[in-house]
Amino acid sequence: MTGEYANSLLQSESTSGIRLPDPAIEVEGVRHRYGDVLALDGIDLQVPRGRVFGLLGPNGAGKTTLVRVLTTLLRPTEGRARVLGFDVVDHAVHLRSLIGLAGQYAAVDEALTGRENVDMVARLYRLSNAEAKRRTTEVLERIGLSDAAGRPVRTYSGGMRRRLDLAASLVGRPEVLVMDEPTTGLDPASRIELWEIIEELVDEGTTLLLTTQYLEEADRLADRVAVIDDGKVIREGVPDELKDELAGDVLEVTLADHDRLPRAVELLSPICIGDPDVDATTGTISMTVGDETRCTIAALRTLDDNDIVLTDMRLHRPTLDDVFLTLTGHRAEAEAANGARSGARRRAREGSLT
Repeated sequence: MTGEYANSLLQSESTSGIRLPDPAIEVEGVRHRYGDVLALDGIDLQVPRGRVFGLLGPNGAGKTTLVRVLTTLLRPTEGRARVLGFDVVDHAVHLRSLIGLAGQYAAVDEALTGRENVDMVARLYRLSNAEAKRRTTEVLERIGLSDAAGRPVRTYSGGMRRRLDLAASLVGRPEVLVMDEPTTGLDPASRIELWEIIEELVDEGTTLLLTTQYLEEADRLADRVAVIDDGKVIREGVPDELKDELAGDVLEVTLADHDRLPRAVELLSPICIGDPDVDATTGTISMTVGDETRCTIAALRTLDDNDIVLTDMRLHRPTLDDVFLTLTGHRAEAEAANGARSGARRRAREGSLT
């Protein structure tokens, strides 16, 4: 069964005067259990059409389970989910022709060429031979793999494999694209290339549901984000609004002597809002301050009075990293994935976050 059933149904709704569903994705009270483990605990979400919706959360929060439910790979234990107006359980077969999925790992066959991989997926959509070839050529050109299309995938770099995986998910021309941590493990240049392709797709009307551990990725791409922890949505909103809700700006101080970190934390704790965030690798302490001028002066004076020498001091507006830490208490997974615990904030200082 191809997308003809789904398209005809959508057309019949339109011509009969029934309003087509405005949200591309609707999730109502979805729960899912793996045995005794409650992976999703009453998720409610709405994703508008033509937008990027980001799902943030630590490992094990339930993001991938939700993705599997929305892409018809997993039946929810309770609740209901619809994509493009189709129930993910009742209309799973028809829905699969309207959506695309790029999972956490590039699902490509190393023995085949890039072109053969995409053509195979096109045929699974039951496209004619001619249409499958035409669309394969089209998507390979779009993602910049035309020159390498005839090479075996085993010769591809990690970034090329991720782009090929994206090409396979696009060959069916999905109205909704779900990307589960699409840039994990990519180098910065490959990540930016993939972001640019994603932005082009969204500009053309594609709806994107994005799970990510890179907070700068969500900050750049997402129109709206939801933070998930322990299977629940604990906060949802526009990234800038979530940043503005934090109590103040973030003061960062880097110590010359990392052994003085415990003493510095002890001294700064009464000054900041909440507990300071410590990065032992770089010797950096980050803390939220209410009255920026007064608190900054007090912090610097306190450290100086105790002979604690600084190599750097910065005051900046909260990032999604800070929102994440405040809401969940977990250090941003982006930092661990990048192999540098202070990576997200350092990239913020370098201008990667907007």
